[in-house]
Amino acid sequence: MATAGKDLSAFDPSTLINCADFRIGIVVSAWNGHITERLLKGAIDVLDTIGQKASLRTILNVPGAFELPLGAQQLCQQQHIDGVLAIGVVIQGETRHFDFVCSGTTHGLMDVMLKYDKPVGFCLLTDNTEQQSLDRSGGQHGNKGTEAMVAVLQMLQNKLS
Repeated sequence: MATAGKDLSAFDPSTLINCADFRIGIVVSAWNGHITERLLKGAIDVLDTIGQKASLRTILNVPGAFELPLGAQQLCQQQHIDGVLAIGVVIQGETRHFDFVCSGTTHGLMDVMLKYDKPVGFCLLTDNTEQQSLDRSGGQHGNKGTEAMVAVLQMLQNKLS
């Protein structure tokens, strides 16, 4: 397991200096909302830690993971948005639906990032069980929302360098 023994929430805020003025869009799936809300909290905690004002954040809710690319695109189209974080959860079921949703969402988010030349953070949990998702959204493995938001901020810093 790639996350065994790792705390995904550990980051050094001093590495994110000058990030407080970035304008961040966050698109959040309502499906598995009890988990996506925890991921959103992890992402927002990063922004709070670096001193970003809430007025510089735009949060867009979408029905499910498959709608994340369109939501990310709608945010990227806004000139005032510097970067976007996409948050969703897909849990393996009994059919191949899981494979199609995960693949389509992943490719869609990559396409949006490349089309708009803006970082689009990938916080799509694709777990076998609900417990695995809970473990990665503030449980024993930390919070993937934290890790993904840090990655967006790092990419924005790279763009300015």
